[in-house]
Amino acid sequence: MPASTSVKLNTGAEMPTVGLGTWKSAPGAVEGAVEFALKNGYKSIDTAAAYQNETEVGLGIKNSGVARESFFLTTKLDNPDHLNAEAALEKSLKNLGTNYLDLWLMHWPAPMTAGSVDPVKTIDWLDTWKSMTKLYKEHPEKLRAIGVSNFSVKFLERLLAEPGVLVPAVNQIELHPSCPQQDVVDFCVSKGITVTAYSPLGSDNSPLLKNEIVNRLATKYNVQPANVLVSLQANRPGVTVLPKSVTNSRIANNSIIIDLTQEEIDELQSIDKTHHFRACHPSWTGWGSLGFPDCLDADKE
Repeated sequence: MPASTSVKLNTGAEMPTVGLGTWKSAPGAVEGAVEFALKNGYKSIDTAAAYQNETEVGLGIKNSGVARESFFLTTKLDNPDHLNAEAALEKSLKNLGTNYLDLWLMHWPAPMTAGSVDPVKTIDWLDTWKSMTKLYKEHPEKLRAIGVSNFSVKFLERLLAEPGVLVPAVNQIELHPSCPQQDVVDFCVSKGITVTAYSPLGSDNSPLLKNEIVNRLATKYNVQPANVLVSLQANRPGVTVLPKSVTNSRIANNSIIIDLTQEEIDELQSIDKTHHFRACHPSWTGWGSLGFPDCLDADKE
């Protein structure tokens, strides 16, 4: 499978395949990471209100001197803001120092109290999607596309069953060989929804970087294990990917994408059969499994 360089969204816009992720990238470090990435060929930056680094990401964008229209910018609606979508959007735009977002995602279908401490079961995330849709339709100058994140097939089916609903442009989910979520990817692709992979390395200090299959392919292609893991997602049709780092050498290296054969893709995906894990389990929200089949134990708690 040749890796893609961009994926066409259902809006017609092109989303670069590889972007810089900023989850867990702290203020003080993330500014330089964003600046370096944009100066060194990255065309996509992903952040979120929940990361508490939007202002610093905005500073990195400003310091890069790169024209705003030359890259793709994504941020996300935080869990405590499900009833305050418009105010949250304005705050994100202000923090990032931009007039518009290329993509705005509902971070989780999990309304929560301030500080994301407890679930708020009286709010329906589907109403939040309707609020986001209204803003998207009324303010095309501020929102080029909207989408969702951490949505299982079960939750996507509920969303798409709503009469007259706007189909999300993107569903951003955790994807790596120990969490391939092929059911979600297949469903999204069948509905024209682009999938974005977060934590493609399996997050910090991932055991996948030491995996024998990953290292064998890294040696074959003369790249780092991280390149194999990022490239796996870039080789999946309809999938974009967000490697994250605040180290310049790693940011530069992570953008190196190799073409993998279908056999190699299948071999990497098979790692899940013997070593399954999630870097970000949905149960932290207090909303149980959120419909993910590998997380159903959380519904019994």
